[in-house]
Amino acid sequence: MILSQEVVDLQSPTKRIVLGVQFLFVAFGATVLVPLLVGIDPAVALFTAGIGTLIFHLITKGMVPVFLGSSFAFIAPIVAATKLYGLPGALSGLIAVGLVYGIVSMVIKVWGLRVIEKIFPAIVVGPVIMIIGLSLAPVAVNMAKTNWAIATVALLTAVLIVVYSKGMMKLIPIFSGIVVGYIISVILGEVDFTAIKEAAWFTLPSFTRPELNWSAVLYMVPVAFAPIIEHVGDMYAIGGVANKKFVKDPGLHRTLLGDGIATAFAGFMGGPPNTTYSEVTGAIALTKVTDPRILRISAVTAISFSLIGKVSAFLKTIPQAVLGGIMLLLFGMIAGIGIKTLIDANTDFGKTRNQVIISIVLTVGIGGAQISYGNFSLAGIGLASIVGVVLNLILPDKSSPIKGSHVEQ
Repeated sequence: MILSQEVVDLQSPTKRIVLGVQFLFVAFGATVLVPLLVGIDPAVALFTAGIGTLIFHLITKGMVPVFLGSSFAFIAPIVAATKLYGLPGALSGLIAVGLVYGIVSMVIKVWGLRVIEKIFPAIVVGPVIMIIGLSLAPVAVNMAKTNWAIATVALLTAVLIVVYSKGMMKLIPIFSGIVVGYIISVILGEVDFTAIKEAAWFTLPSFTRPELNWSAVLYMVPVAFAPIIEHVGDMYAIGGVANKKFVKDPGLHRTLLGDGIATAFAGFMGGPPNTTYSEVTGAIALTKVTDPRILRISAVTAISFSLIGKVSAFLKTIPQAVLGGIMLLLFGMIAGIGIKTLIDANTDFGKTRNQVIISIVLTVGIGGAQISYGNFSLAGIGLASIVGVVLNLILPDKSSPIKGSHVEQ
């Protein structure tokens, strides 16, 4: 999906504010869909995403155009951990995931970016990002099939705006798709407004206190590898869109630390993990919005919305078919980013080694393979990430890991 290189004037404060508010809806999928799917109050998710984004921008010196939300890689693990250990226990696992980010950040700070490039080259990053999108394809389809007519309207609206609109409208395809889909749903009588009528105007989100559960920690920690790999790929992708090397300045160690602290904060407050995730990377690629100030406005908007009870209630009234139609586009885009990662790295698909790594990583991840020992369990995306790392290390290759990723030491 290719957009024209039109440049929108962002010098006007009014335009920045409008875009900042709108970008929250551009990043709507993970910001709201993930908590709805895993049983977390979307108001809590909005609050922690907003604060987490501001934390990220503080740590990265306000240079990187990122709005944090929950990576789709966490959906299945959070659901499973909540069933096994309860939400408070699962939250302690998410806090541990944030600590893992911090440890990896220190490793990069001490030994340099090449250590991560050695462990997480494009041949690993690409397939893992593809898995994140493809493994969630059934979720999108199941949501869309609740009413294919509505889902199709939402999807086509987003696609038509992306392909044919100009100027400001081109920046809000996802938001527009949701609005049109919601209106059609109202006309067809598919929306129940009871929750909105009963909700208070202003209220604090329903925060949940975490409870330390070592089994949940052991269950969730391996999942960190997938979003860390996703993060590395996203930093290169966003840097490519903005024409800057964010992995060098402010540095991958800072961006990872920002994700880690934001994720730990979310866990303490009862929200889903806040990370740099491929959906927003895709949205930035679509909209060409690379001004960090706009994303900070989005963060403040998210915090404000989290305190308005009727906003949270409204979000819960959006039909699954509407979200499903949009997810058909966004989940596919995530897979597309994974393919682009491999292409940008000039991956040689003729090499048997590369074919083996890609094939096994995709099969393990999408197939839902699982390894269990006592209370410890490693499955899906987390397992696929580790398999990819191991295969890459035992099947060495002299090719460059990620195009343009070498940094002077």
